[in-house]
Amino acid sequence: MTDFNSTNFQPATFQLSWFPGLGAANHWISIPFCVFYVTAMVGNCTVLCIIWKDRRLHQPMYLFLCMLSINDLGVSLSTLPTVLSTFCFDVTDVAFDACLAQMFFIHSFSNMGSGILLAMSFDRFVAICDPLRYAAILTNPRIVRIGLAIVIRSFGVVLPLPILIKRLPFCHAKALSHAYCLHSDVMRLACADITVNNIYGLCAVLIVFGIDLLLIVISYILIMITIFSLASGGRRLKALNTCVSHVCAVLIFYIPMITVSIIHRYGENSPPLVHVLLSSVYLFVPPVINPIVYSIKTKEIRKSILKMFSR
Repeated sequence: MTDFNSTNFQPATFQLSWFPGLGAANHWISIPFCVFYVTAMVGNCTVLCIIWKDRRLHQPMYLFLCMLSINDLGVSLSTLPTVLSTFCFDVTDVAFDACLAQMFFIHSFSNMGSGILLAMSFDRFVAICDPLRYAAILTNPRIVRIGLAIVIRSFGVVLPLPILIKRLPFCHAKALSHAYCLHSDVMRLACADITVNNIYGLCAVLIVFGIDLLLIVISYILIMITIFSLASGGRRLKALNTCVSHVCAVLIFYIPMITVSIIHRYGENSPPLVHVLLSSVYLFVPPVINPIVYSIKTKEIRKSILKMFSR
């Protein structure tokens, strides 16, 4: 196989990378990654099975939680092939088109995760600020439409990324910084002007993550105003408790994402290991932590899990 396509200077393959500077220790890193994958798969599948079997949980809050669990599974499965082949089997080459496909799905599921968290914040807003109309506002058909809107928006925003990469020529550099393909990583290997890719990538981040985070913050400001207007301290505590799991999910998702964005754009002098580690935290930690947090903090799911194990 030739290394480059003679007509458009696209490499036949990209070379995936391990954690830089760790040498033989990279093989041991495969162990925690395998634990992450198994925990994410088992945890999210357990949440899905519990909600699916218990008809009492077929409510908006839990349907949105199903969406989050499916999305977390999608994130894990998107990175699984190249991460395991790199760490476990020393296979570091990935085909150009396969890399673009992986990049598309990783960014799509990341965007969908942001949209789902926004939908969950709307669910909490309606449940606390307008509880009498909760069932009338969040009907099953409306929840389906919200889910479809999240998917369509995500695919629409991410689809130009592989197209923009396809138009770039790649001369000789083909070593990526991670064990998976990201737009910011691939475009830096091009031997051409990447201004359009940079501008579109920044706009996509601001339009999706920026707007979603702003709306989540606004919804929680309104929620807090409503909660502190309640006369009973017990009702305040109960209302706050229903938001804890979602707030944890938002923090777990957005803090690593914002940190990665800042490091990528302004931390050019940071060690390569920092970039790789933060990106790994952003992609691998939320799918592991989300089902654990919801299993611990959500009474109905916790009771179902205990009942399942007691059998």
